Amino acid sequence: MGKIHVLLKKEELNKEKLQGDKLVVVFDILLATSTITTALQYGARTVIPVLNGDEARQIVRNEKRDSYLLVGEYEGLPIKGFQSPNPKALKGKVFDKNVILSTTNGTVAIRNSVHSKFVFVASLLNAKRVAEQLLKHYQNETIILVCSGSSGMFNVEDFYGAGHFIHALFEQSHADWSLSDSAYAACEFFKSKQNKSAEVLQSSSVGQMLMKFGFDQELEFVSQKDVFPIVPYVKDKRFVVAEQYQKERGKIHGTN
Repeated sequence: MGKIHVLLKKEELNKEKLQGDKLVVVFDILLATSTITTALQYGARTVIPVLNGDEARQIVRNEKRDSYLLVGEYEGLPIKGFQSPNPKALKGKVFDKNVILSTTNGTVAIRNSVHSKFVFVASLLNAKRVAEQLLKHYQNETIILVCSGSSGMFNVEDFYGAGHFIHALFEQSHADWSLSDSAYAACEFFKSKQNKSAEVLQSSSVGQMLMKFGFDQELEFVSQKDVFPIVPYVKDKRFVVAEQYQKERGKIHGTN
């Protein structure tokens, strides 16, 4: 019987919880994992999640600058000299680039997950595809869904995203699953608001902050469910790359 557990914030992660055969899926709906999904959909070569702006600048100093794009925020505002991580703002900017992404929560959660057997990156935009691909890798391991949270606090949008993922997993698998209490609660919460994703995001504390910054359209964009066929995963404990469904991917340049 497969086991699914939800961690309510990235601070619950530690190497002990990741030991053994554990598959991890990371969520930061507002906005890192939505940004990663969108950047890869728009044709980025890779996304490199970093812990902070200083690490991002160090990578650029050591590499061929033209092929890299600095993207990042801290506490919701763009880092000076970086592109905004709001997904819609990346359209037309990331094609054929290695995106170095620094965010307050999501990129830290991804970096802290790399000691597991395999790490996927999911958002509302692509959860169904990630669930489908995870099942191809699944060999009766424990699945840990990591909600990044917000600066040490639980947030509702990642919890909703984890519930959406569990629901998508159930739709595609006839296996018996054992849910922890947190996984059960996430799934039930999603089902209770299955058609209200925009409302959930707008009502969250991070959503309220982003709306004060004028990012209403970004919230609407990332509240869409299962519109992208991109499946991001961590490679070599450093890069996030995409499993691509070319037939359905269509135009990825983001220039239209």
